[in-house]
Amino acid sequence: MALAKAIRGLGPIDVKNVLRDPMLGWLTALPVLIALVLRWGAPLVAAGLLERFGFDLQRYYALIASSLVLITPMLVGVVIGFLLLDQRDDGTLTAIQVTPLSLTGFLVYRLSVPLILGVGMTMLTVPLAGLVEIAPWSLLVVALASSPIGPLFALFIAVFANNKVQGFALMKAAGIINWPPLIAYFLPQVWQWVMGIVPTYWPAKLFWMLEAGQSGWLAYLVVGIAYQALLLLLLVRRFNWVATRD
Repeated sequence: MALAKAIRGLGPIDVKNVLRDPMLGWLTALPVLIALVLRWGAPLVAAGLLERFGFDLQRYYALIASSLVLITPMLVGVVIGFLLLDQRDDGTLTAIQVTPLSLTGFLVYRLSVPLILGVGMTMLTVPLAGLVEIAPWSLLVVALASSPIGPLFALFIAVFANNKVQGFALMKAAGIINWPPLIAYFLPQVWQWVMGIVPTYWPAKLFWMLEAGQSGWLAYLVVGIAYQALLLLLLVRRFNWVATRD
């Protein structure tokens, strides 16, 4: 397959680029570090809050764990976005357009990597945090639903940033889209639909439903993936315009 050849050919180069850039290496490891902090820190904070204020933080462990479902693919996408920025700067995207791989093939590779890594790392970080018990198949469904967040962030940075400084600023600004789902957790269902305009709401809601064993989750899976796919299509078109313009 062309994708497999692209992974074999470009994958080792990407790994080298990530390892030699301290910021990219740090961002790659950050989801695991966050999961470890939650694993050891959340019980200590929960015990302190319960003892001092009578507040039971464990009631909100599912909410806290859902943040990992969003943050993990987001950070994977940010790393890919920065790699795309580097390749825009050094003219790689222009050169690829006259190679057998083509810009479309290269973009398929670039977007497939965060999808795959997003699923794998989500399957790792949520159990590693140890805040909730969720069936492996349920976690896989959630990981698949949240994985498009990675390509969305990658393209968002590659399209709208001109360098890594701007990319880092965009990353922090775009991170605000993870807040509406967390706010929606405390809202009645009728008001939660308002938060559905934010693509991260759908995988977060899906996680809460599957973790609680609720029915009706399939609709959230379908709508969430369809909505993210639409946004991804718009960003791909924008990226193709930027790449050919450069």
